[in-house]
Amino acid sequence: MQERLNYMKTQPELIGAVLDLKKAVDKSGLDRGLIHLVNLRASQINGCSYCVDMHTREARRDGESEQRVHLVSAWRESPLFTNRERAALGWTERLTKISEGPVEDGDYENMLEHFSETELVQLAVLVGLINVWNRIAIPFRSVHPVVPDSARNAA
Repeated sequence: MQERLNYMKTQPELIGAVLDLKKAVDKSGLDRGLIHLVNLRASQINGCSYCVDMHTREARRDGESEQRVHLVSAWRESPLFTNRERAALGWTERLTKISEGPVEDGDYENMLEHFSETELVQLAVLVGLINVWNRIAIPFRSVHPVVPDSARNAA
């Protein structure tokens, strides 16, 4: 895997604006752990290895357990996630797969049981933002750092 294009170098002003939105989301008041889970789940769905690696490492750095990080992809079958986290992960999946159909009233009502309207906007922007990052990283083949132990099976 080789990077096709360094998008930051090619369009620093535009990518800078995306980074500014990330800073705003980070300061929005959403729980840092929830941000990590949402970013990781959307990146898994989209198949963005760069973002999966980055958000896994960030979550671990910020105190998330290794087991929970490993089980984000199977959150429905794991008792390790709170009802609030489950709602956020479901919302993340629904918004990431928005082309599959509308967000139903039941989906929205479920979210209101766990999040305020302000938090719903914050979550929607967060999900949109990680999908933007995935759609930048994937086509330009952003390559995640290779940790020496991970490299032994690399082709």
